[in-house]
Amino acid sequence: MGAVILLSGGLDSVVSAYAARDEHQPELAITFDYGQRAAARELEAALRVAADLGVDHRLIKLPWLARLAPAAVTDPGADLAAATDATVWVPARNAVFISIAAAYAETLECEAIVCGFNAEEGDAFPDNTPEFVTRADALLELATRNAPRVVAPTLNLTKLEIVQLGVSIGAPLQLTWSCYGDGPEHCFECPSCLRLRDALQAAGIWESWQAQRRDSR
Repeated sequence: MGAVILLSGGLDSVVSAYAARDEHQPELAITFDYGQRAAARELEAALRVAADLGVDHRLIKLPWLARLAPAAVTDPGADLAAATDATVWVPARNAVFISIAAAYAETLECEAIVCGFNAEEGDAFPDNTPEFVTRADALLELATRNAPRVVAPTLNLTKLEIVQLGVSIGAPLQLTWSCYGDGPEHCFECPSCLRLRDALQAAGIWESWQAQRRDSR
């Protein structure tokens, strides 16, 4: 039985995809464009990762969600350095993503929806928590005929632990895009970038990661 992967191209989703693939064979990777500033860079990363995994990829556009998202996520003129967890919250985003993935999972007869949640962001975002996963599973039991379950290998891990897991399983961390901005490189000023840099430095691979990114272009 296979899995549908929610693949943003960021650290958590990429490591989750590689961590889950032995038990849940990836059948389809989905990336969402909801008007976020980083959409093009996330798609670029997701396509490269999907190719490395050897899995089909689909881009799904949700323009209506952009109208609900805060300026810090969608406005090119917003100051990313001033962004906070509160100003980058997108209403019901993960619930929407999982619902769409569930429709594909039922059609493809997949048993799992692989997501990249993590313990650090669970403190600020309730849709990154174990309780959210439990309740999502309960919803999918009634919303689908095959009841796919949400699989989140990084759910209880910190960013440092996710980096360490990624290294240990050979996930291509150099291909990821975790910035809220649109590049050409990570800003290392927004909250997501700061969490990533701290984790890479704590893992002792900050410089090697930068070098690998340069070589992968």
